[in-house]
Amino acid sequence: MNYDRILIRYGEISTKGKNRNRFINQLKMNIKESLTGLSAVKIEAGRDRMHIYLQNPNEVDHIISRLKPIFGIQSFSPVVKTAANLTEMKEQAVKLVESLAHEQATFKVSARRADKSFPLDTNELNREISSYVLNNVNGLIVEMKNPEIELVTEVREEGVYLSAQKIPGAGGMPIGASNKASLMLSGGLDSPVAGFHMMKRGVEVEAIHFHSPPFTSEQSKQKVRKLAAQLAGYSGRVKLHIVPFTAIQQAIQKQVPENYTMTSTRRMMLKIADVIRENTGSKALVTGESLGQVASQTLESMQAINAVTATPVLRPLITMDKTEIIEVAKEIGTYDLSILPYEDCCTIFTPASPKTKPKLDKVVFYESFIDFELLIQEAVNGTKAEIITPNTLFAESSEAFSDLF
Repeated sequence: MNYDRILIRYGEISTKGKNRNRFINQLKMNIKESLTGLSAVKIEAGRDRMHIYLQNPNEVDHIISRLKPIFGIQSFSPVVKTAANLTEMKEQAVKLVESLAHEQATFKVSARRADKSFPLDTNELNREISSYVLNNVNGLIVEMKNPEIELVTEVREEGVYLSAQKIPGAGGMPIGASNKASLMLSGGLDSPVAGFHMMKRGVEVEAIHFHSPPFTSEQSKQKVRKLAAQLAGYSGRVKLHIVPFTAIQQAIQKQVPENYTMTSTRRMMLKIADVIRENTGSKALVTGESLGQVASQTLESMQAINAVTATPVLRPLITMDKTEIIEVAKEIGTYDLSILPYEDCCTIFTPASPKTKPKLDKVVFYESFIDFELLIQEAVNGTKAEIITPNTLFAESSEAFSDLF
């Protein structure tokens, strides 16, 4: 079927008031970026919907696949435009339904007449189109409630629009509409899911990963880069900061009592992440913490860890249990990567009995014997950043993980 445009319907954007245009323009920009590499398209954005005019109808399947993960789209439909001529409308309706039909497919027509000068009213239009399609497409069964094929016929002043697919979008808000935040990205299950949820709320995400060679391997770093690439499938790209963390972890292990090392380690991570956040213009920090999941994620632990910064620390998974997190990880394609057996710096020095209710004054006292400011500055200065895209590292990742199989 030769579609000439794609109709995009907004979701939550439609609830916005005076600032609606800002969200629409951000969505339009994100769509343009996602279609890079395909034939040029024209995008017209209205108050309630957007049209993508196709230069090459043969690319419609590629465009559909790229639109599906874009946040801010409630649903979209490939569309055929015809003149307000009943004969042409009927012929195009048959072609459209034929391209989607199978034996005993259920079907109905939903006509909408915005142009009141059109000679047929809505009921007459439904009858004319549906009877013609049923007489010319074999095997259709009329079903008014939940048909497999719903032929939507919209009559407007500028022409008639026919569509028969309503493809679900990703929902949420356009990435970039809610500013930028820095995600503390480990190699585990939780933090990539946290990043996904922030993106869905329109936040541009930069990722920060702490790497402690030789205790953590090059393969663990490669795993995180691949996780970032998976998240970049929703945003187009993710900037990943790799922080050298060995010296700080060794200092903590030497000086801080074992049951407080986890708390101190998290505090130093948060301090470093906050410096990087400020340098990159992010407005908040994001973690994958879920309340009560591990020792460092009790309210008392969070209070002691958060004390190192006044920056908002967002925890989108705070009320989710592990089963729910795993389900989302599988949906977004990060689960299989996260369970690969490469340890990150959060797990290599895990104490046998970490404090679940650490005292802030105690951890501050233990840390006072180490010049952390110097170590933090060295870690920040040694941080390497790279832009990760959905196609980044595919060949490298395959090679890096080949020893597992």
